Amino acid sequence: MINPAELDLKEETVIRVTRVAKVTSRGKNFRFGALVVVGDGKGHVGIGQGKAGEVMSAINKAKEEAKQNILKIPLVNGTIPHKIVSRYGSSQVMLKPAAPGTGVIAGAAVRAVMEQVGVQNILTKRFGSNNQMNVTKATMKALTELQDVVSVAAKRGITVKEVFI
Repeated sequence: MINPAELDLKEETVIRVTRVAKVTSRGKNFRFGALVVVGDGKGHVGIGQGKAGEVMSAINKAKEEAKQNILKIPLVNGTIPHKIVSRYGSSQVMLKPAAPGTGVIAGAAVRAVMEQVGVQNILTKRFGSNNQMNVTKATMKALTELQDVVSVAAKRGITVKEVFI
């Protein structure tokens, strides 16, 4: 488990703030939900969701949950090691490594996660539902399924130099 106190976490990115109303005989009771992503820009990222009676309280709850869910993502030269497609609910996300200078080609939810991870060059595409929660979770699922070049080379019994030839 990664200790968030040891990481130099950047500002969090708020992906979504929702307002829900519960209608009672006394009127409408409003509550807020927030979806937040935190990261250090060096391969560590986490997402969290919080609900509260005020917007700032919901964001703070989401930020604390995100800090508890931080994962290490393998990066190679500012991009991901290989192409991957992942699904969460009815949202599907394709992440594809890109050449230097391409930038982050992504929608709002995927872009927020990629910027917090520290990816500078990537091509992405979302298929299916555009629910921001499901798209964010599909993106995180894809990032956790990425395999490191060194570990794959070790499993195959070859050196890293041979992988890039």
